[in-house]
Amino acid sequence: MDELGLALVVEDDDDVRHLVEDVLRQAGFEVLSAATGREGAEIARREDPAVVTLDLGLPDIDGFEVLRRIRASSDAYVVMLTGRDEEPDTILALQSGADDYLTKPFRPRELRARIAAMMRRPRAGSGEPALARTGARVQAAAPPPQEAPAPQRHPEMLLRHSGLTLDPRTRTASLAGRTLDLTRTEFDLLHALLRAGGAVIPRAELVRIARGDRYREDTYVSEADERAVEVHLGNLRRKLGDDPRQPRWLVTVRGVGYRLAPAA
Repeated sequence: MDELGLALVVEDDDDVRHLVEDVLRQAGFEVLSAATGREGAEIARREDPAVVTLDLGLPDIDGFEVLRRIRASSDAYVVMLTGRDEEPDTILALQSGADDYLTKPFRPRELRARIAAMMRRPRAGSGEPALARTGARVQAAAPPPQEAPAPQRHPEMLLRHSGLTLDPRTRTASLAGRTLDLTRTEFDLLHALLRAGGAVIPRAELVRIARGDRYREDTYVSEADERAVEVHLGNLRRKLGDDPRQPRWLVTVRGVGYRLAPAA
């Protein structure tokens, strides 16, 4: 098996499928592919790939249903690739469990960079990035430096705020003793906001945190990227039961970004 493990391409367009296969092989993956949604979901269940690229418009079942089936058995990183650029599709893809969303035509280097960034982040249920668990190296970009701990706080210390507890060591969060079922991105965003201690984090910086590119300020951030982060934070608010009109945890700073609400 190639050094980054297994990737799955679910795409009915032959040209696009071959392009994505080439991008993933050059990045260091062993690649499997499927031209239909049912076949792709079955391969994902059987082979447990590390990364899946998933077309939204498939000939049998659509990408949202394939994503639902994949999420029933796998914590693979999933990137949706689609010719649709409508905002509701982006929102639904992210709410359904996709990690990222690119519209066609896309730039192969951007796809490779985004996958490399995802691979640096811990997978669900793991405290280690996927690359650390496989011993692989990212070919698209060098790993970021270790994040400096906040003043007076050990990086492994529990973070608490208004009944919310977050444990960076186990990547778990709970509210009033109830465990929160957070995605990787939701956890990373919540962790960043808690560490900021009430300071405003700009939307562009939150995009980089969600991508795993926190230390690369030169990365391009589009309006679609910022909307995607707003969707992730909306999902996080819903799971916290937070009212944006009277926030207990997440405060929107209009035109700038987000911050933590003052402690109750």
